[in-house]
Amino acid sequence: MKNSINIAKKVINNEIDALKKLLPRLDNNFEKIVHAILNCSGKVIVIGVGKSGHVGRKISSTFSSTGTPSYFLHPSEAMHGDLGVITSTDIIILISNSGQSSEIINLIPTIKKLGVKIISLVGNTNSTIAKQSNYIFDISVEKEACPLNLSPTSSTTATLVVGDALAISLLEHRNFKKEDFALRHPGGILGKKLLLTVNDLMHKGGSIPLVNINTSTKNLVMEMTGKKLGVVGITDNKNNLIGIVTDGDLRRGIEKFSNIFIETPRKIMARDPITIKGNILAVDALNVMEKHNITSLFVLKNEKSKIPVGIIHIHDILKAGIDQ
Repeated sequence: MKNSINIAKKVINNEIDALKKLLPRLDNNFEKIVHAILNCSGKVIVIGVGKSGHVGRKISSTFSSTGTPSYFLHPSEAMHGDLGVITSTDIIILISNSGQSSEIINLIPTIKKLGVKIISLVGNTNSTIAKQSNYIFDISVEKEACPLNLSPTSSTTATLVVGDALAISLLEHRNFKKEDFALRHPGGILGKKLLLTVNDLMHKGGSIPLVNINTSTKNLVMEMTGKKLGVVGITDNKNNLIGIVTDGDLRRGIEKFSNIFIETPRKIMARDPITIKGNILAVDALNVMEKHNITSLFVLKNEKSKIPVGIIHIHDILKAGIDQ
């Protein structure tokens, strides 16, 4: 039986060798392609068919998520109306290892009429597609990782890496930051960490567990039980937050007092609790909780006010998919 590990190592080494041969091709021509895209005021339309189409979809997606608006256009759909997505402000990237894909060649006359510049990623720089392009990048490989030298393997990897190189070059030129990335990935973990604030997750209004300093501990317990957050904020007669009582404070109070229920919160509360503002990131609130080994934070309106406008629990943050 053939050794699968040895086969896999051979495939990976073949693809690594193919990628290394791309390095000398990163010359002034590559720089011109990057600046052509940078100077494009429209979208980058990526077109490919077959395996090149699959790679093209990924390249287009990477462009869009890193600050370069892009759209993948399948040649067959383009021939049946979707060419309308292309405008004169766009730029086209055609992907074809052979450079002779008929589905793509049939589109070129219409693309030319629109006055759109064409970049081609091809494995044959003397091909029809290459000759019809304004910019050409050679993605050719000496051999595929497939032992039959038929299945697109090394060639698709090379194309994908060139696409990544273009996307990251553009990202650097645009001074694209992680906050910009987060805006394009609001549903991902990074997006949530960089976008979700305490205001987005905190309990507000009647959901905030609060009692007046002069109330009974019995009422405090009822408030804590009803709001189910394991903590109650203590306010003065002007509604300023002056302390908190946790379920741990209650347990310690029961041990200390013969009848805790006739005492006021003043006897068991912790004064000057740690608080935050609502406009800080939820992940920063989580950092504060972990630093001080607490599970809840009352939220104040601003630095000058001590009136609580919300409360956030560690479970609210973790439930939103945010962790360290």
